[in-house]
Parts: sequence; C-alpha cells; structure tokens
Amino acid sequence: MKKSAVFLDRDGVINRNDRGPVNSPSELVLYPKAAEAIRALKQAGFPLFVVTNQGGVGLGYLSKEELEEIHRYLIAEVESAGGAIDDIVACIHDPSAGCDCRKPKPGMIFALAEKYGLDLKTSYMVGDRDTDIQAGRAAGTKTVFVGATDRAPKEADYVAPDLWTAAQWILDQRATKS
Repeated sequence: MKKSAVFLDRDGVINRNDRGPVNSPSELVLYPKAAEAIRALKQAGFPLFVVTNQGGVGLGYLSKEELEEIHRYLIAEVESAGGAIDDIVACIHDPSAGCDCRKPKPGMIFALAEKYGLDLKTSYMVGDRDTDIQAGRAAGTKTVFVGATDRAPKEADYVAPDLWTAAQWILDQRATKS
C-alpha cells in the first residue's frame, strides 16, 4: 500500500528567508515550532520530504557542497527536536534553465513519489509561494499555503500562518478520514 507523505518547501516554511537567501548553515534560522511541527507529522507516520528551489547554486552564489552542508544542518536541527526528514531534493539549476524539476513544475515531487512509493492523492504540499501550490496541484497533492492570508493563492486547499498550524490541519484531516 502506498503511503501519504508531506512535502515541505524550505525557505519561508521551515526557516526564515526575510534576511535574504540562505547561503550557509549559520544563515539557516528555523521558525518557532517548525521542528516540532515536523516531529508531530513524523510521529503520526507521515514520510517527510523537503522540495526546494535553490537556483543560487546554478547562479554561482553557493556550491552544491555548501547547499548539502546547509541541509545537513537542517536535518540535525530537526532531529534535535525529535523530528526527522526522510529526504531533501533541491532544484539547483539556474532559474532560467527550463528544467522539469524547478517548481512550479512537479518533477521533484514525482521523483520522490516514485522512489518511496507514495500516494500523491493523499499527500500534502506545504509552501509559501504560488509556485509551491502550483507544483503540489500539478502532482495531485492537497496543498497548504503558509503565510499571510491576503497573499494566499485561491487554489490552496488550506491557508495557515505557520508550519505548526499547517501540521495541525494535516493531522486533523487524517483523523477525520480514519
């Protein structure tokens, strides 16, 4: 049986990005309760994945190794709060490359679904931009927009002020289906 999963955008959902791009581990600052939200989803049995556009690699602002270092730091921070991330996939292409993986295209989500045997119809994409919601919808997931209500795309299935609230909604959705 295929599993329901939660796909999370990174910047603006798990960590702050209001101070500019995250180009080193020291610049990665998790939002309050973000790691706890991931822990709650993980404890409920959801596989958790990060799908993130990181065009700064393709543009030369940071190396692939530096991005991997940032992601190792993110995983360690989440694990220190009792959570876990199953995998992180990043589109590192120049934003103008026209690749199939850069959101709003659903390539990263499709690749993870195939690799881990996921049921996209019962999965969730959580993001803070239109492109995240578009990628989730194109992949067939339910979508959760994190951020200000006035910025939320009308296509989002739910709008939450933060990842903690989004996680609670996802957990409530699962409970009502059981």
